[in-house]
Amino acid sequence: MKRVLKACAPLAALFIASPAAAQTDTVKRGFWWYALPKPTVEAEEAALPKPPLIPPMAELARWSPPRIAKLITEQRDYAATVLTVDAVADFWRLQDFARRKARAFAGVTQLALLTHPELSARSAYPVVGDARDAQGAQKDAARRAYLRAKGQEFALVMFSRASCGYCRVQWPLIQRFQDEMGWQVSAQDLDRRPDLKARFGVEVTPTTMIIRRGTSQRMVIANGVEAYPNLIQTAYQAVKLLSGEIRPEQFLTGAGEEGGFFDALANGPVSAGDSSIDTDRGAP
Repeated sequence: MKRVLKACAPLAALFIASPAAAQTDTVKRGFWWYALPKPTVEAEEAALPKPPLIPPMAELARWSPPRIAKLITEQRDYAATVLTVDAVADFWRLQDFARRKARAFAGVTQLALLTHPELSARSAYPVVGDARDAQGAQKDAARRAYLRAKGQEFALVMFSRASCGYCRVQWPLIQRFQDEMGWQVSAQDLDRRPDLKARFGVEVTPTTMIIRRGTSQRMVIANGVEAYPNLIQTAYQAVKLLSGEIRPEQFLTGAGEEGGFFDALANGPVSAGDSSIDTDRGAP
């Protein structure tokens, strides 16, 4: 009997335990028991740290703009949080410093542009109204002369539909282009020639396109109704691009602006990629 009790002692130890241990064991492993989740107490938001002291202006003047902007942001957030007179005043001291630094930069900029006029748009674009009118007339005359010289090499096509009311507005402008520039123009009805839609990639009407005769080169110069001066200007740029006289980066370079302030490539390439013109479609 003693040997039986002695053998059962380890087994009995599993059932004889302190109340705390038994409760913990039941909570962890009991099949029908579970522990209620303890209520979580949200940690209080940490107090916003006070920004570093504003350095003397002589030192602040040597800081970079990003570093100054960071200090202004920190001081603003702190001042808006604590709402003390001193904190708010410090923020506006920094703002005043930034304002004076910006004005100083603007002053030195004006002096630099007077010293180096090639860096200023005023060297290429007059600010006086009468001068701008004279410049605009000069550019328009250059565009018209250029387009008249290209009349035997290019043609203008307008794609339309019978149901397109805008096409009836655009067509007289195309005819005016023919009369003034001496180009051959034509209107193609996509309802009668649906094959042209896929062939030329036309999605909307009216679509006005320049085609280089004897080649597959073509370029859309207007989708929808376009004002006549804009039609001349875009046609001028398109012909120069298709003729290889300008690169795509220079498409906004106006007549007489080549090599000047408004020429994107006046001082060399501006992109890392190859910007050669597609000889089949004349597009980048």
